[in-house]
Amino acid sequence: FGATIYIANLVAVSMTREMAPLITAIIVAGRSGSAITAELGTMVVSEEIDAMQTMALSPGRFLLLPRILALLCAVPCLTVLSNLTGVFGGYWIGVMLLGLGSRNYLQQTGQALLMIDLATGMVKSLVFALLIGLVACYRGFYVHGGAEGVGTNTTASVVASIVLCILADAVFTTIFFYLT
Repeated sequence: FGATIYIANLVAVSMTREMAPLITAIIVAGRSGSAITAELGTMVVSEEIDAMQTMALSPGRFLLLPRILALLCAVPCLTVLSNLTGVFGGYWIGVMLLGLGSRNYLQQTGQALLMIDLATGMVKSLVFALLIGLVACYRGFYVHGGAEGVGTNTTASVVASIVLCILADAVFTTIFFYLT
């Protein structure tokens, strides 16, 4: 039917609005969220947090805030990289395997993408970063039971982060659908 050129639209919009933020969040939750939980949990088990509180140092200020701020900076940057990778992958498939013209593909992608699509993905990535950071820090601070508790809470942190990101994505998608 000659509708293969619309693959450029589909790839560009779906990557920037949905796929890039969510896939990035899942990867960050599995990699960084688990590392944060394990590190903080180990500090709780070895009583380093208690030592900080004894020295009148705020664990929230020195341990939580830097990790959450780092996620708030890193996840949107990784989402942009994911957007570029996804759109380039779609371009490669469209041009090399489907025989679409390079210029036509790029032109269609440029016409399909709106600033609201990019903004939607960036808002989602910030919220996902916050969710991952808060869940990872919460689970890390409330470890009980030694090394086994660290492992259990680390797994629970990753699962909870991913589920919350998917739920938040569904909520944001619904909200943005009705707003635009």
